Amino acid sequence: MEPLGAVSVFLAICISCLVFLAAWRSTWAKGKLPPGPAPLPILGNALQLKINHLSQTLQELGEKYGPVFTLHFGAERVVVLHGYEAIKEALIDRGEEFVARGRLPLADKFSQGQGILFSNGERWKQLRRFTLTTLRNFGMGKKSIEERIQEEARYLLEKFQDTKGRPFEPTFLLSPASSNIICSIVFGTRYEYNNKKFMTLMNYFDDNFQVFSSPWGQLYNLFPSFMEFIPGPHKRACKNVERVKEFVLEEIKAHESDMDPSAPRDFIDCFRMKMDQEKHNGSSSEFTIDNLVMCAADLFAAGTETTSSTLRYGFLILLKYPAIQEKVQEEIDRVVGQARPPCMVDRGQMPYTDAVIHEIQRFISLIPLSLPHAVLRDTPFRQYIIPKGTTVFPNLSSVLYDCREFPNPREFDPRHFLHEDGRFRKSDFFMPFSAGKRICAGEGLARMELFLFFTTILQSFTLKPLVHPKDIDLTPQFSSIGNMPQSYQLCALPR
Repeated sequence: MEPLGAVSVFLAICISCLVFLAAWRSTWAKGKLPPGPAPLPILGNALQLKINHLSQTLQELGEKYGPVFTLHFGAERVVVLHGYEAIKEALIDRGEEFVARGRLPLADKFSQGQGILFSNGERWKQLRRFTLTTLRNFGMGKKSIEERIQEEARYLLEKFQDTKGRPFEPTFLLSPASSNIICSIVFGTRYEYNNKKFMTLMNYFDDNFQVFSSPWGQLYNLFPSFMEFIPGPHKRACKNVERVKEFVLEEIKAHESDMDPSAPRDFIDCFRMKMDQEKHNGSSSEFTIDNLVMCAADLFAAGTETTSSTLRYGFLILLKYPAIQEKVQEEIDRVVGQARPPCMVDRGQMPYTDAVIHEIQRFISLIPLSLPHAVLRDTPFRQYIIPKGTTVFPNLSSVLYDCREFPNPREFDPRHFLHEDGRFRKSDFFMPFSAGKRICAGEGLARMELFLFFTTILQSFTLKPLVHPKDIDLTPQFSSIGNMPQSYQLCALPR
């Protein structure tokens, strides 16, 4: 490059930086934006973020800048909510103002604003309302779904028995078990654990959760345009979702030949009936085949990965703390015995087991930042103004790890959810499913699955590690959008 050309490039870069800093200072000087670290041009605050320990970084920044602060994820400005009071005020007390879904570039690429998880506006309202109603109609929170979970737990027990005490990796037993519950609602069927197509889908879900939670996924969310040209695991995410959508579409087509409008069998039947009812609305209807595919895929993925990952992480914790496992088994033996399977009515008489499950969810903080929210207009919040369109991340870990509510929050301790006399203690700070209008639609189903699968396994088996408990590492393998447990094997010994 000629000297004059090099000088021109250098001056252009300097001028760009000065313009960026002037614009940033101008906005800051108005006193509107929450405080936060100064961003760099293009990079934003990327150099200050530990992308494999994102929630930890945000925790440290929250302690420095307060309960509401500003960051720049690459070129995008975001606001982070830190602590129970700020998150409750935004998501619950002022839920309508923060109800929009914020940007998450890797997810936005495949969702295209369709389905339940990443839609907005009237589409989201109609689809979520329909989904909640349909889930309830097919038994969510009722005895019928409890019996379905108990039945699946029996299949899971058989698979544990087939290991005959040999070491095994639990992911691909726990994933199909939890997946089959949502499959029975969405597709009207369950799948055998040796069904190759079904197990391939379990691989896609597990892979995507890892990709989203890995540094590759975070780099894509920070610099989506740039990462489009960079090879890496993030390239698999959309391909995995497309294969899931192909599977869903096959199921939808299989329903067409024998659907009976007088007796809908599952979510797909109900959605197709709604599509027929809305034909008169033409292109204005949100009940389209594309939204059906994405809604079913959203339910399929969410109903598979979150519950199975929580159980997998929970069993790893029990391997590290065998005394806690033993105490849970003592309570199961006392309340349930060995003659029948556990049921939901038992939970009220099993405060220690209930506390252990709650503590697992608190301790692992599976989705530490929730999914992003957004504001649709300039929104006054505390003494600041959050500008229209700003993505808002509620740092749920800052609530689940609040030392005012949970002494020694980085220690696994079921006493966090127990009164001194041993009774179960509820806490408003328990937010693993997020809070407000965007709270997880399947919370009730997930709670039921966690209790019944957890107690059914421990009723019949003692879980043993392959290494000494003190050598078990509970640090997440990845920690950003999700906290992924380390890969491990265990032995299930019949009791």
